[in-house]
Amino acid sequence: MKKILIPLPTYGFDPTEVSIPWKIISENNIEVTFLTPDGKLAKTDRIMLTGDKLGIWKSLLMAGKDAVAAHSEMINDKKFQSPLSYNAINEKDFDGLLLPGGHDKGVIEYLESTILQNLIVDFFNANKVVGAICHGVVLIARSIDPSTKKSVIYNYKTTALLKTQELLGYQLTRLWLKDYYLTYPEITVEDEVRSVLSDDSNFLKGALPVLRDNLDNLKRGFIVKDRNYLSARWPGDVYNFSLEFVKMMNEQKNNFVI
Repeated sequence: MKKILIPLPTYGFDPTEVSIPWKIISENNIEVTFLTPDGKLAKTDRIMLTGDKLGIWKSLLMAGKDAVAAHSEMINDKKFQSPLSYNAINEKDFDGLLLPGGHDKGVIEYLESTILQNLIVDFFNANKVVGAICHGVVLIARSIDPSTKKSVIYNYKTTALLKTQELLGYQLTRLWLKDYYLTYPEITVEDEVRSVLSDDSNFLKGALPVLRDNLDNLKRGFIVKDRNYLSARWPGDVYNFSLEFVKMMNEQKNNFVI
């Protein structure tokens, strides 16, 4: 059985970007190990899970019924209930790494973890599968390979949460949630990710995201695959992202057999 890691912050991970990949990956006979900063149970962003405080935009912005159901299932899983700490693992013991997002300020400890950044460098250097969605791409962008002094995705094509999406969420809710949708008010996800790339054209936006994808409507989603690396923009890409991640893991398994 292949084994992957999903690191999480103590609080604030996006429920869709964690629970849907967890469900699809687990159903495909891949073992998931969760990580948190100190090995304590992680908690999701309650606003995204319940829609509380989202006002008239609740149905548009909160997690869908599928993600809410998957989250309820996931939090009862023994692996989720017994996470390891960030510093308790080694790249050599795992076959892949999946980095979800979340925009609550609680994710900052995850995005700024040098332990995780070093781990990401190890996975890239080992040419193992690495997937990131939304703010998870920021963590990868900040992972600097000491041999090149550049981000591990310096010469990769990627996507991430779009500037238009991030600012729209902020504008729709800023009167009562202030900068809740801006993890870093001084810079957007897209701007930071673009800043580490060798060529600005390596950042791909895809079609304007409107509706979320699902198993019956995969064309709504958008992902970017470049060698061992997979990226996506927002929860609306999560089914495409999860299925492609599984495919990449299976292809890696076949490569090891040959």
